[in-house]
Amino acid sequence: MSGEMVTFQSNGGTASGYLSLPASGKGPGVIVIQEWWGLVPHIKDVCDRFAAEGFVALAPDLYHGQSTTSPDEAGKLMMALRIDEAGKDLRGAADYLLNHGATTGSKVGTVGFCMGGALSLYAATKNEQVGACVVFYGGHPNVKPDLPNLRAPVLGLYAGRDGFVTPESVRELEQRLKELGKTAEIHIYPEVDHGFFNDERPTVYNEAAAKDAWRRVIAFYRERLAG
Repeated sequence: MSGEMVTFQSNGGTASGYLSLPASGKGPGVIVIQEWWGLVPHIKDVCDRFAAEGFVALAPDLYHGQSTTSPDEAGKLMMALRIDEAGKDLRGAADYLLNHGATTGSKVGTVGFCMGGALSLYAATKNEQVGACVVFYGGHPNVKPDLPNLRAPVLGLYAGRDGFVTPESVRELEQRLKELGKTAEIHIYPEVDHGFFNDERPTVYNEAAAKDAWRRVIAFYRERLAG
């Protein structure tokens, strides 16, 4: 199964992204948000995997054509990202999905990894069209989600050996969400590293944790985005 690059309206102009459709022809919409590397083959593959599970998956290109395999360059791209503009791109992606003939339901899911995980939660606090939010080890120093405004339930998937998004910071987030009365399910995989879901990075990929996390994500979306 393979998708295609598409364009959609965003921020008074256009943005692009990778769209993958299910073989059934219809399904709930999911926005897949990139890591700091950009819209790389791994993120496109995640879209295809969602499509294989019956979802309409769109990964917006938040770097607008730029990507890298260099951690130093990725860090520069991440820090140069305008969060307000990224938020508008994500809203444009949600609008595109909900107006697409293949998308069922009135809400979309968001899922992101590292930088994208932080943006997934951010989008869920800024956009009433988000009906389910998944965060994989989400972190970005400039992304400040408006947690009191969060409406969507959250599934958080984190790494116990993460020095960037530490277990302590995850527990603080969990406590804050609990205090605000939000619906959140948080899992910390104790013996894995940041980036454990990325099967193109063998130094951090953990097959067992990745498979368990994927199972949880699919079940979460099927429950929350049905209809």
